Amino acid sequence: MPETLSIVVVETDPERAGLIAESLREAGIYKITVIPETTGLARRIAGINPDIVLIDMASPSRDMLEELTLASGPLERPVAMFVDRPDSSATKVAIDAGVSAYVVDGLRADRIQPIMDAAIARFNMVQRMRIELQTTKRALEERKVIDRAKGLLMKARGIDEDAAYALLRKTAMDQGRKVADVAAALVTAAGLLS
Repeated sequence: MPETLSIVVVETDPERAGLIAESLREAGIYKITVIPETTGLARRIAGINPDIVLIDMASPSRDMLEELTLASGPLERPVAMFVDRPDSSATKVAIDAGVSAYVVDGLRADRIQPIMDAAIARFNMVQRMRIELQTTKRALEERKVIDRAKGLLMKARGIDEDAAYALLRKTAMDQGRKVADVAAALVTAAGLLS
């Protein structure tokens, strides 16, 4: 996160929004933008592109939570939501929408900074896990393609698995490409020829 956080506060009550903005200013150096209504929330948040979003709602509606899914999609920033009453279905929908912190019992000035810190930490943890999952999926897909290419070479040339991999690796080195790219090209070509 940058040194000066850009924060969007979604609060429909102007007086309450002013109090939240003031308590944020007292807690640190922030660029604060208040969005006073939930209509067009996704578009407005995307236009501002804040580092974190704080939403204060007495009771978030399904429409508002769906709008939030669009606003934080695909989960680009930490979102902390403050609500007045517990609602297990709304909590699940909010978390599925990418809310990093869902706080029941409303927003109080003395809790803003620690909750923002927790939301940012949780968001960063989830982002790391998401990247790790994507990397793992990509590696698995590459492995599958390499195995198919080895199978094609073993069948076509009558060689064993180690020799097939060595041939793929040598070809990749000769062409300055990744083994997975050479394997994908071989599988594609074999598909065209069969």
